[in-house]
Amino acid sequence: MENKQVGWLIIGIAFIMAILVLMFNFVLEDIVNETCDHGPECSMYSNIETQTGISLAIIAVIVVIGLVIMFTKPKEKIIIKKVKEKKKKIDLSKLDRDEKKVVSLLMKEKAMFQKDLMEKMEIGKVKTTRLLDKLEAKQILERKRRGMNNIVVLK
Repeated sequence: MENKQVGWLIIGIAFIMAILVLMFNFVLEDIVNETCDHGPECSMYSNIETQTGISLAIIAVIVVIGLVIMFTKPKEKIIIKKVKEKKKKIDLSKLDRDEKKVVSLLMKEKAMFQKDLMEKMEIGKVKTTRLLDKLEAKQILERKRRGMNNIVVLK
């Protein structure tokens, strides 16, 4: 859920709580009116007012929390910026078959997740990591960390 939706949900719950508190207080006042012999000076009336005040204060705090959640900044999205640079020629003659395949895939796709590269190459994790380590050492590509994943791009 996004922050705005959660905020509206919290405010809705606070509204329902306010209705329940007010209904409870009306019933409680009726009961006190019927049972209290002292009239308006009865201490039960002040207790009802105190309970109502505390309940509405708690509900107001919940509404404020809902508003704060509604207007806080939502979770940031990862944006990959494309920067135009002069592409240097890659000497494919010094690369083995798998290394050439990785470079050709990256030339087509520009950038891809390491896991996707592994699946397209149809090789295991360890071989993919070692292959990318070699190409990174030769300064042909680089891996950029994105959360729990790596994005592989040509240099």
